[in-house]
Amino acid sequence: MKKKKILFIASHRPDRAPGQRFRFEQYLAPLENAGFECEISYIVDEEADKILYARGKYFKKALIQLRSVRKRKKDAARAKNFSIIFIFREALMTGSTRFEKMFSDSGAKIIFDFDDAIWHLDVSEANRIFSWLKNPEKTGDIIGMSDLVFAGNEYLAAFAKKTNPNVVVIPTTVDTSKFQPVKHHNNNEKIIIGWSGSITTIKHFEFAVPFLKKLKEKYGDHVGFKVIGDPTYRNEELGIKGIAWNAKSEVNELAEIDIGIMPLPDNEWTKGKCGLKGLTYMALGIPAIMSAVGVNVEIINDGENGFLARTGDEWLEKIEKLISSEDLRRKMGEKAAKTVEDRYSVNAWKEKYVNYFCELLR
Repeated sequence: MKKKKILFIASHRPDRAPGQRFRFEQYLAPLENAGFECEISYIVDEEADKILYARGKYFKKALIQLRSVRKRKKDAARAKNFSIIFIFREALMTGSTRFEKMFSDSGAKIIFDFDDAIWHLDVSEANRIFSWLKNPEKTGDIIGMSDLVFAGNEYLAAFAKKTNPNVVVIPTTVDTSKFQPVKHHNNNEKIIIGWSGSITTIKHFEFAVPFLKKLKEKYGDHVGFKVIGDPTYRNEELGIKGIAWNAKSEVNELAEIDIGIMPLPDNEWTKGKCGLKGLTYMALGIPAIMSAVGVNVEIINDGENGFLARTGDEWLEKIEKLISSEDLRRKMGEKAAKTVEDRYSVNAWKEKYVNYFCELLR
């Protein structure tokens, strides 16, 4: 019997990028248990990572692109040796679909997975000069040449179905064997309001700064603030020094948060977000307040397993409710953790996830 082999095409090395980690890396073990042989081919190693998201360094960034092309040529040459090619978002970080076409022509089945509205242009400040290399419309082309599409939510699925009828919604899920409810502070200690993200999404945290300043004015040292994911971020008025994300310390860092926030603007890009930040808070039993945008309104039942907020006044009102009541934080956190376990956990989805791969080869 021919070995069932999957080549995962991704940008980043394993255990580095949240999208990859929560979309497919945590399903590698269940896939292997089902008889699949899995391999990840990535183009951004640790050294390139330090260059790619820094300002300037344009010559070195160009060299990274050249190396990426060489890597993908090698992948395309051996694609016929795999049963399935799984493409997470794109094969190359440019507007080209050359390699996706080569994978499609190899005879392997193609699964395309995306967790953002990547048909809209969204470029980090550090790489805005390279925006001309991007071609967001290529997303539709890749969808069209795929045998199966995994969409992170219904908004993304609706877009994909315009081009391909073989689309299934796979929500972003959390490994609850790792993200387990933690014990939090009592009401007499400082309440930590926290945000988790990255250098590219720190702009979303900025939406919270005006109402966080009002909380600081009212509660003084009774509240503190924590930013995880952007070590360059500073806000002296709020006493924030951002810290880098680290896989080994991720859960411990998040566990210090008493209230998790996920502020977002309401636009076409954010409607495609899959609620990952909020889900990680919730899995740890941390009450979350999320902007009432996109899939967040499906995850949160407002006032029960978390809060939804639209205006600055709503954010203030709901954070203050949580600050003032340890009991509310505890009860809401318990319901949040149950929501994740029941609907957004690897345990809840692994059987169905693996089955999609099996069915594709039947």
